[in-house]
Amino acid sequence: MGETRVRCATFNVLHGQLIRPDGRPAATRPEDPAEPLAEAVASLDADVLALQEVDRFQERSGRLDQAAVAAEALGARDWRYATALHSRFVPDRGWVTDPSQPALRVHGPDALEPELPSQGVALLTRLPVREWRVLRLSPGPLAVPLRVAGRAAPVLARDQPRAALAAVLEGPQGPFTAVAVHLSFVPGWNIGQLRAVRRWIEELPRPRVLMGDFNFFGALPRLTLNATAPRGWRSAARQATFPSHRPLVQLDHIMTAGLGADAVGAVDVPRAEISDHRPLVVDLSL
Repeated sequence: MGETRVRCATFNVLHGQLIRPDGRPAATRPEDPAEPLAEAVASLDADVLALQEVDRFQERSGRLDQAAVAAEALGARDWRYATALHSRFVPDRGWVTDPSQPALRVHGPDALEPELPSQGVALLTRLPVREWRVLRLSPGPLAVPLRVAGRAAPVLARDQPRAALAAVLEGPQGPFTAVAVHLSFVPGWNIGQLRAVRRWIEELPRPRVLMGDFNFFGALPRLTLNATAPRGWRSAARQATFPSHRPLVQLDHIMTAGLGADAVGAVDVPRAEISDHRPLVVDLSL
């Protein structure tokens, strides 16, 4: 990788869930629940990494602060975790929310917060950070069929609050903006969220790199981002990422604005031991 290349990656880690070769969740938890997540993150060797479905102090993931585990494994210089919802995941019941807690909190390397169970997104970087920003995204109003790892048929699921994290970073060629998102699975609502994120970052420096699980595929992310001026958004890679054992569709995207097609270098979608998504890794000239 040339000295001006920045390796960017996005990965929906499914709370570090081990996935068997046939696509089903592993029946048992590893002795060290941090190890599979740490190994998967370290193997990406990313300079900037967006993570989705990150647990914090959940029983199902060994009560880990998974963003902190991932940051240590990556050798991150700085990182943030944004809570999408404060709740406990209870088998056979799903999410049990804690209405006494705010839906959005931000944690980083120096945060000393009570051990409140939550789930959210994280943005980790090895580069210097000028500025951090966070945005809350409301849940979609409808329950929709959702494909879940280990289930033969889709299950009817209600949407959850979402969060987006942005950082202005110092790249080899100057400042740029990196954004981590996890959009709704409700059709149409996720398009509105992507438009809201686009407006939210319009004043931040270009180039911009928007990474995450968009929960829609094909040309729709590019068409949505370029629907109104200023345009210029490109897809850095067109690679299927879901399901991880046999990728058929691309739910995970890295979109760029302010970069030409020649800025894209190597692209990879490696299989990891965890998650029903594959990570998407792209080398960019930044």
